[in-house]
Amino acid sequence: MKQKITLLFFLVTTLLSAQISYKGFIYKYPIELVADIYSEESGSAVYAYSNFDTPIFLSAKLVGKNLVLAEKDKNNKISGKFILQNYNPKNKELNGTWKDINSGKELIVSLTKEFDLQDENNAVWSNREILQTTSLKDKYFKLVLSREKDRYQASVVCVKIFEKKTDKLIQKFDVECQLLGIGNISIDDYNFDGIPDFSVYEGGTAGPDSTSLYFLYDPKTGKYFESSFSGSSLEFDSKTKIISEHNQCCAGRKVMTAEYKVVNNKMVLLKRTCVEFDDKTGKMKKVKCN
Repeated sequence: MKQKITLLFFLVTTLLSAQISYKGFIYKYPIELVADIYSEESGSAVYAYSNFDTPIFLSAKLVGKNLVLAEKDKNNKISGKFILQNYNPKNKELNGTWKDINSGKELIVSLTKEFDLQDENNAVWSNREILQTTSLKDKYFKLVLSREKDRYQASVVCVKIFEKKTDKLIQKFDVECQLLGIGNISIDDYNFDGIPDFSVYEGGTAGPDSTSLYFLYDPKTGKYFESSFSGSSLEFDSKTKIISEHNQCCAGRKVMTAEYKVVNNKMVLLKRTCVEFDDKTGKMKKVKCN
């Protein structure tokens, strides 16, 4: 699974978006919803029924005065829609309908704002939790956020893992990561043992590369642990069981690539290659890696 996230995407999602957490109901069913609406009047969202806790990803778009959130089925066809009337991120309440596209059934939706991450004039706060779009079969994730004085952007200070349906806290990890919003968590088999692990987006660079923290599942304990996996823009190939790394700087004038295998849950270097732009030839040339 690719871990690359470009700086442009990072800037759009973190600096220009309104990430707002709501709680409320679809008819009589309690839900939690986090909307991430970009400045160009589109974005994404995630919601979950509180009795089941399986996150459902939504695409978001402002249509006139209404916010339309669409969910898709496993065949990538729209299966349901929220239509939230007279949307304004400053409003304390949202009202509208949820519609099942296949049956045409509509249910009343009522939501109350819990908090807005960008709406407090640099106020200092902590311990706010937002739902993530990815989940495991029986577990789901929330980020714990804080914002320090004179900082526009909140940061991720903890990751919590909950049991679905019971909301029991299973594990938590203290971290120091940049906030992407509802997509900080990724799931993949990072050590190639056939069991899903998870990672947390850590931060971006001045180029196209990024880093993540990797947490591996220990079948003996039934718990996750933070691995020593590290590197820039790591990619994991389950067929070859090879981890690839890519790192570039200086507007692409210097590029390093590497390959690793996994031994005892550690990355072992197989090969590393470095190239650098040659002003004389106008081409990239192989150089010794530092």
